[in-house]
Amino acid sequence: MEKLLEVSAKLIKGTDISFFRYIYADINWNNRMIGLTGPRGVGKTTLILQHIKNALNPSETLYVTAEDFYFADNRLLHLADAFVKRGGKNLFIDEIHKYHDWSKELKLIYDYYPDLKVVFTGSSVLDLEKGSSDLSRRAVMYHMQGLSFREYLELFHQFSVTPYSLDEILDHKIELPEIEHPLPLFQDYLKRGYYPFALEEDFETRLQQVVNQTLETDIPLFAGMNMATGRKLKQLLSIIAQSVPFKPNMTKIATTLSVSRNNMADYCFFIEEAGMIAQLRNATGGIKGLGKVDKIYLDNTNLIYNLASENANVGNIRETFFFNQLRAKHEIIVSPVADFLVGELTFEVGGKNKGNQQIQKVEKSFVVKDDIEQGFLNTIPLWQFGFLY
Repeated sequence: MEKLLEVSAKLIKGTDISFFRYIYADINWNNRMIGLTGPRGVGKTTLILQHIKNALNPSETLYVTAEDFYFADNRLLHLADAFVKRGGKNLFIDEIHKYHDWSKELKLIYDYYPDLKVVFTGSSVLDLEKGSSDLSRRAVMYHMQGLSFREYLELFHQFSVTPYSLDEILDHKIELPEIEHPLPLFQDYLKRGYYPFALEEDFETRLQQVVNQTLETDIPLFAGMNMATGRKLKQLLSIIAQSVPFKPNMTKIATTLSVSRNNMADYCFFIEEAGMIAQLRNATGGIKGLGKVDKIYLDNTNLIYNLASENANVGNIRETFFFNQLRAKHEIIVSPVADFLVGELTFEVGGKNKGNQQIQKVEKSFVVKDDIEQGFLNTIPLWQFGFLY
């Protein structure tokens, strides 16, 4: 344990706390057990280290990663026991899904040590959801996605802007006194602003590695698939990248991949949960996420430029950005007359010359235009939807 404490202290000391992700303020850190999920590379590890440095006593806190060699010979439950006996009060476990029987042991830790607060993270959302049944009455779960355009402006360019509600955006309330022309910055964000690690060298290569690890390792390992199936997932993502947005023809795709059509919905769901694609559904399910899939997109615009640069269709990029940013705070489904429906609000997304003929008879409808700096009436600039979180 001494080595774990030493590594933990070093990591906490070296953590920058000048910028906090949107979800930091949303988390109730007083809960006894918190789970933070999200795709690889969006900053979950940094977030929990920031909280330790910003709000906790390091002498009562331990950060570990479940990938540490310590756990080859030691149980998580035993670590918690030894830590509590040393006066430990806050245990942070990163990459928890890499630990066998993680949900069972977290349940026991929660029950055996009522004075110990536990925060755990996991990159593979699908496995955390699958394993969290034992924790449903214990852990409070939060999901984190990549940077919003607002966060990008703060992290990459030190422009601090508060988030705006959807109603405020539709009422043209956004003010950016420090930024005279936001469109060049917006274009950069679309290409490399969604992942915090874009500030480091070789962003494109690192993003490819994130994609490969997610599809070839994370999903097959934690969803009980073999490596051959992992390669099929990579082929499926390639097909999606070359075609998005598209209405899925599962039979045709299954034939191309030489797999059963019955498996296609599961494959798409796994890739979606892992943060590689986003599926736009209709309202037939009645409950969020249960409607029929109408269109499939790549998850964010950085993936479009990385995986489908030759197919980086401007219409696809616009819709992908809008879908990605809105879903962080709102349920978004396909509109029967336009592109998207958020509650009673209808949105049609297009370029600066996009007209409103398609929605002119629809109440509470808006035209979302790219390549414009200011909005008017029911016309809203696309970039402004990047200030929701």
